[in-house]
Amino acid sequence: MPQTVVTIATKGPGLYEFTDRAEAFVAGAGTGLLTLFCRHTSCSLLVQENADPAVKRDINAYFRHLAPSLEDASMAFLTHRTEGPDDMPAHIRTALTAVSISIPVTAGHLALGTWQGIYLFEHRDRPHSREVVLHLSA
Repeated sequence: MPQTVVTIATKGPGLYEFTDRAEAFVAGAGTGLLTLFCRHTSCSLLVQENADPAVKRDINAYFRHLAPSLEDASMAFLTHRTEGPDDMPAHIRTALTAVSISIPVTAGHLALGTWQGIYLFEHRDRPHSREVVLHLSA
């Protein structure tokens, strides 16, 4: 069963679309199921609208509101601060989303809706190199 690792360079918080890379991986595969797995604990995966950039901005803003930096007084009760004030909030945002998603493959194409894209959702403030494992099952 085919499998690959996609590396995604991030520049800080936000949604990074990589639908084209997943689509290229399944091209010509027939029918099956693509499973995507994020190998990190401070970023996650989403299937989300890819037409209006405001959607990405609003999702990022909402999650930063839900779990602000540890520099925010409302987060003083949290103790994990080893990797900086953005680390524990990033773990919380990951816990509220998903590190694994599955998408049907039909006739060698992802069975996504018209406005759907696949995103890595970066929750950390500094740039990272993220890995997502793509696994195609027949």
